[in-house]
Amino acid sequence: MTITMDAAGRLVIPSEIRREAALEPGAPLEVRCRDGVIEIEPQPLPVKLQRKGRLLVAAPVRRTPPLRAATVERTRRRVAQDRSR
Repeated sequence: MTITMDAAGRLVIPSEIRREAALEPGAPLEVRCRDGVIEIEPQPLPVKLQRKGRLLVAAPVRRTPPLRAATVERTRRRVAQDRSR
């Protein structure tokens, strides 16, 4: 897929790629240049550890949208694919 940068240096990430990467408006992204290749990666979700009974669980620091069925299914397929390798 080819896109063009505007005069202000902005790029639009095509909707197909945003959907595949599960990117939502306002999502913080890491941008870096490594060996002449520009990489864009979603920042990890900040979490804090909380004790729930005898368990220590990671809880998001800020409110997060609920998981969508498509995201769960895509992740499930990737995990199954990785296990079969």
